[in-house]
Amino acid sequence: MIRINQVKLRIPHTEEDLKNKVAKMLRVPMSRILTFRIVKQSMDARKKPELYYVYTIDLALADESIILKKNRGNQITKSPEQSYKFSVSGSQKLSHRPIVIGSGPAGLFCAYMLAHAGYKPLLLERGADVDTRTKDVAGFWENGVLNPESNVQFGEGGAGTFSDGKLNTLVKDPLGRNTKVLELFIEHGAPEEIRYINKPHIGTDILTTVVKKMRQAIEAAGGEVRFHSKVTDFIIKNHSLTGLIVNETEEIPCEIAVLAIGHSARDTFTTLYKKGIPMEAKSFAVGVRVEHQQTMINESQYGIAENPVLPAAAYKVAEQLENGRGVYSFCMCPGGFVVNASSEEGMLAVNGMSYHDRGGTNANSAIIVTVTPDDFSGDTPLAGIEFQRNLEKNAFQLANGKIPVQLFGDFCNDRCSEQFGDVRPEMKGNYAFANVRSIFPDEIADSIEAGIKKFNDKIHGFSKEDTLLSGVESRTSSPVRIPRNETLMSEITGIYPCGEGAGYAGGITSAAMDGMKVAEKIAETFRPFD
Repeated sequence: MIRINQVKLRIPHTEEDLKNKVAKMLRVPMSRILTFRIVKQSMDARKKPELYYVYTIDLALADESIILKKNRGNQITKSPEQSYKFSVSGSQKLSHRPIVIGSGPAGLFCAYMLAHAGYKPLLLERGADVDTRTKDVAGFWENGVLNPESNVQFGEGGAGTFSDGKLNTLVKDPLGRNTKVLELFIEHGAPEEIRYINKPHIGTDILTTVVKKMRQAIEAAGGEVRFHSKVTDFIIKNHSLTGLIVNETEEIPCEIAVLAIGHSARDTFTTLYKKGIPMEAKSFAVGVRVEHQQTMINESQYGIAENPVLPAAAYKVAEQLENGRGVYSFCMCPGGFVVNASSEEGMLAVNGMSYHDRGGTNANSAIIVTVTPDDFSGDTPLAGIEFQRNLEKNAFQLANGKIPVQLFGDFCNDRCSEQFGDVRPEMKGNYAFANVRSIFPDEIADSIEAGIKKFNDKIHGFSKEDTLLSGVESRTSSPVRIPRNETLMSEITGIYPCGEGAGYAGGITSAAMDGMKVAEKIAETFRPFD
């Protein structure tokens, strides 16, 4: 297999154009190319509106050794072979099947790997199956009646199911976990393109199908998945886990349990803290959702507002302010929607969501400010949770449970907006005008304002007065970390903190990879369940 790097073609072009380009670079006829696969596709917009795709290609052909001898540079090389392997080397016998708590990407992939290796895991999810959950979420967006156990945060697939479905990650991947995550998503219904595009995403409309098929695959491999099964207590004896209490009444014996509970399982964090399981407060970020017209973002990024062959443009902005705060964009959703992502009564949080086609009128992203334990009032590891809750209570009260919205010009002037400008809200959930600025402590609000103004230097129009703000974006990452040792266990033997909720991931792919990593550690110690 040969790898060709930096294959550059002007947009638009066909796949046939790409193959011809590759054949020309190799100085071989097309007929000699046996297989052809795009490894990576990225965009070069440095000469916008003249745009190019840049490819990395893997292909097979006869006489590869001759081709490689003739091309000794970095552009044409032997393709590196990277294949993920899940190995079982453990010998310790399990008295009970392993339990995975939470069906977000960390729990889902952990359970998947264990099931296919013969461990027969039990996956416990506090929320509903994805079909029921989808109906519950749609009902909440329509009528504002929240189901605390089946919402944007809780249920099959976790919080990522109702998001943009981004799959890019900065996690180093020498063992091929990232590739395996993408392969499994594709195997269960995700589009093939996520394998190679620079910033892959699935979209909530496809993710709902993917997670359902993965659950069915877990069950087919000998695992069990239970919904509406909330872990309400942990039975610990002699510093070791011996069982779980589900829904306050059912006792399930076990000696190992994976804590893949997600960043919003605040009640479970409280239970863990009361049981003496070590945890610590960590930094995270809070802020607002901003909406701009997608055509404006396209114009900035591509030099052209609309082009049917180009995807809705994305952006990433960051700034270090003079006050020492970092302010940056997060979970940017081209052609997406702002959604009411609340999970507790009397509180309101927002998030961004896109469908696969990213066909919405607006672009949105979180503009968030770093907060540290120094910002939290309280001396417990749960102080960050209370900080989030206070912001969410403020947001809920501002607009009587609706998403509070405000034009940026009015945010700067600390006053409630009265009418929209060119940017109209693209939202899932009811909304109302309110003074979004008043949600935050002054320094946070001032930092959001300063950051948005700075970002106008990079994206013209970013700080327009009619830029639409909504709040509060508070669930950017977990406010706690549950320490784990070299075996990936907590100080309590048998408890494996895992994924974003435990403080070891940030996004769908990194959470899935951490779930795989924990499954690997279990397989190093224990043999498959008899």
